[in-house]
Amino acid sequence: MMKPIKLMDVVKHVYAIDYTAKNRNILVENVEFDSRKITPNSLFVPLVGGATDGHDYIQQAIANGAIATLWSADPALAPSDDIAVIFVDDTLEAFQKLANYYRHLIDPIVVGITGSNGKTTTKDMTAMTLTAKYRVHKTEGNYNNEIGLPYTLLKMPADTQVCVCEMGMSGFGEIKLLSEIAQPDIAAITLIGESHLEHLGTRAGIAQAKLEILHGLTENGVFIYPGNEPLIESEMPEVERMMYLRSFGFNPNCDVYAYDLVEEQSQTFFKTNVDNNVTCVIPVLGAYNVSNALIALSVAEVLDVPMEQAIFTLSQFKLTANRLEWLKTHHGADLLNDAYNASPTSMRAVLQTFSTLDASRKIAVLGDIRELGENSAQFHSELSASLDPSKIEKVYLFGTKMRALYDTLQTKYSAEHLFYEESNHERLIEALNQDVRSTDMVLVKSSFGTDLLKVVETLRRK
Repeated sequence: MMKPIKLMDVVKHVYAIDYTAKNRNILVENVEFDSRKITPNSLFVPLVGGATDGHDYIQQAIANGAIATLWSADPALAPSDDIAVIFVDDTLEAFQKLANYYRHLIDPIVVGITGSNGKTTTKDMTAMTLTAKYRVHKTEGNYNNEIGLPYTLLKMPADTQVCVCEMGMSGFGEIKLLSEIAQPDIAAITLIGESHLEHLGTRAGIAQAKLEILHGLTENGVFIYPGNEPLIESEMPEVERMMYLRSFGFNPNCDVYAYDLVEEQSQTFFKTNVDNNVTCVIPVLGAYNVSNALIALSVAEVLDVPMEQAIFTLSQFKLTANRLEWLKTHHGADLLNDAYNASPTSMRAVLQTFSTLDASRKIAVLGDIRELGENSAQFHSELSASLDPSKIEKVYLFGTKMRALYDTLQTKYSAEHLFYEESNHERLIEALNQDVRSTDMVLVKSSFGTDLLKVVETLRRK
């Protein structure tokens, strides 16, 4: 439950143009931009975007118990007697300013996490690890943008000690804004991949965009970054404050590094230099998830969490749905669902790990990777290097962009082991249903917009 905020503090910190209120001592106990989620004593934030104008839902907000509202529409249309009205130029900007005020009112340690892949997993791992010592609040779902991040901050319970914030983006300036709202004490970048090349042009551009997280970093803050990424150093912005650097990776030159990795179908074992006597285990496959775990352990080390406790709690974390989750098809086959997000980096990584797993037959179902720009065909085609017919026996490809990989794979896979469907989910599902056997292992990996989650759900039910 959030700490109540005085109405006059809301007025002050959103830089209101004016306000109407019969009672200046009103206490706001909840902040919502969805009128359906309004509860008694809430502040309603009518956001404007696309075809939707939140101001149109003010009466529903009042009916559900809103006692105050931000307002940037025509003042003549504002409600009069039923609710305190706070007039602002831009309700979203006011919402963000209020979140920044509340962040300082609660004053937790803020951890900001961004990167081309692994943000959500790293956020979940970090939050879980820190529960060994702290009361932790974290980003829920995909609330990692200019609306979701302030919402996350404003949902902090009054007793929050650490807030772990995921920060997403698609273009320049977005992470800078989020960082300045949240003002992290610890900032982490998971990796610099190829996601959003369509908007950012090059990997150097991606590095610049991710490094915007440092713009809001507090004085004497800590920056945790992949030690094997030269773009971090070459694209580092000038930040006029003292900060401490901590690298992670698989090289002993990193401040925190992992070694002796053992991968199994549902878990991965490794050791780290932060406690050589304890074997770490994460309940998920993939060396790339070890990298995510190293960030969590790095944050735990910075915040003085006893390392044995941190390692134990890390082993208890659970992945967000649709990210490397093992399911069963109605045929009885093992299904690895990773259909929520994709980049060339993450697809190569999961194919590499999937290739090592033990099964009578492995099938990869791969959908388009979005937002790769003018080199999209090349990136898709180059995935061929991660597909070996002796390890992954059959490949199903879906989407217009996967045509490039299909053309390349025809020199490696015979026609009966390679399937391509441009846009019809039903034909893909029918082909898989006729092919999949109970002893198979199936991987489904794609960008969310390809909607292979529909395929996953259909394969699960008869």
